[in-house]
Amino acid sequence: MPTNATLRQPYSVLVVIYKKNKDFLLIQRTDDANFWQSVTGGIDEAETPQDTAHRELLEETGIDARALGITIRDHHKTNQYAIREQWRHRYQDDALINTEHVFSICVPDDITILLDPNEHTDFIWLTQQQAAEKAWSPSNRDEILNLK
Repeated sequence: MPTNATLRQPYSVLVVIYKKNKDFLLIQRTDDANFWQSVTGGIDEAETPQDTAHRELLEETGIDARALGITIRDHHKTNQYAIREQWRHRYQDDALINTEHVFSICVPDDITILLDPNEHTDFIWLTQQQAAEKAWSPSNRDEILNLK
C-alpha cells in the first residue's frame, strides 16, 4: 500500500501519438494484456500538465519531444472518468474521479519507440479507426477519433 507521500493526485495526462499518415501508436500495459492505450500518466504535485506530457512521453516511449524539436499540442481540454476500482488505493482521499488533460503529438515516420518494460510490453501502429477500436479507455478512443 502506498504511503501518503506516494499517493497520486486524481489528475493525469493523455498524449495521443500519431504520424502524418494518421497511423496511431498504442502501447500495451504489463498488468493487463487487453489494455492498449496512448501515453498516460499522473501529474506530479509540482508539475504542469504540459511538463507531465513531456515526462510521460519520454518515460513510456523514449520520445524526447524537446530534444527532437517536436511540439506536444495542448488541446486545452479535459476528460473526467471513474478511477478503476483496483487502482483506487493509489490515490489520495479515496478519489473516485480522475481529470485527464488531453495532448497529442505528430511524430516522424522513422521514430524509434523504446518502451519502459515495467509499464508496457508491446506497441503497435494502427489506422485511426483500428486504434480507436483497440484502445481500452473510452476517453482515449474519443481523442483518437477527434484528431483530424
